[in-house]
Amino acid sequence: MWNLIKLAFFRFAAGGWIPAGWFEPDLPPKNTRAARTGHLKLEVVSHCWNYSHFLVYQLSSLVLFPPKELDVTMTVFYSPEDKKTEELLAFFGDQVAPGITWNWQPVPKQELFRRGIGRNRAALATAADWVWFTDCDLMFRDGCLDALAKVLQGRQDALLFPEQEHTTDLLAEDNPMLQAGTKGPQVLDIDTGSFTTRIIAKATGPLQIAHGDVCRVVGYCRNIRLYQQPVESFAKCHEDRAFRWLLQSQGVPIQIPGVYRIRHVAKGRYSGNEARSKLRTRLRVWQSRWRDRKQDNLS
Repeated sequence: MWNLIKLAFFRFAAGGWIPAGWFEPDLPPKNTRAARTGHLKLEVVSHCWNYSHFLVYQLSSLVLFPPKELDVTMTVFYSPEDKKTEELLAFFGDQVAPGITWNWQPVPKQELFRRGIGRNRAALATAADWVWFTDCDLMFRDGCLDALAKVLQGRQDALLFPEQEHTTDLLAEDNPMLQAGTKGPQVLDIDTGSFTTRIIAKATGPLQIAHGDVCRVVGYCRNIRLYQQPVESFAKCHEDRAFRWLLQSQGVPIQIPGVYRIRHVAKGRYSGNEARSKLRTRLRVWQSRWRDRKQDNLS
């Protein structure tokens, strides 16, 4: 019960009703952040639990479309109990892609289930100029990272996000695209014909690109103990909103191509009884349709 009260409090606070400086007083002022130019370093931070059939597309996109204008460290948090993901990471660890360094981070599943834990560790430890916090269903396709390298030149913003992404409809588990990802470790391309363009309004969970100097100082919700506590089942990712609040920014939009994301009905990371799973699915479909209608009205 106490955790529910704290969760409600931080959701309220992240709405801007409480000064962010109360919980993150050390946010570096903009003029103190390095305005780096030249060949930059980017760290991509992802995580995976029972989603290896999505992660295969993300890792494949880096092999198929390796960047030339910046170096990428691909960090994936996972649990060794998830054998399919472990097998997939072992396979990609042997793949050589120019400009890509693989960085696999095994953690107990209870720590993986709270996404903010891995993101915070990666943020505080990063040596990169910029950090892209994302989910394992997002891909960096042709031209994405090289265009990002150009956009990042000399910038000091705390938080950026792609103004557009290309997404599928909500796919069922028997969709051929998802089934292809279940057929063992492989470098796997995707048919982009079923993706449509969506306009993004803020730096949401898979689309948060943060300045490295900011990450090294403030981490990812480092001072909110609730978001750094292991849990026994996958926690809803409310810390994404809190991160924007603590950085005092909804993010600055940038134009880059090649950002693709697979949307899907089933939530493999969650567990529970069948009735609860069906309810989650119906709610997810309703939320997606509502967002799609809202998107149509904006376009």
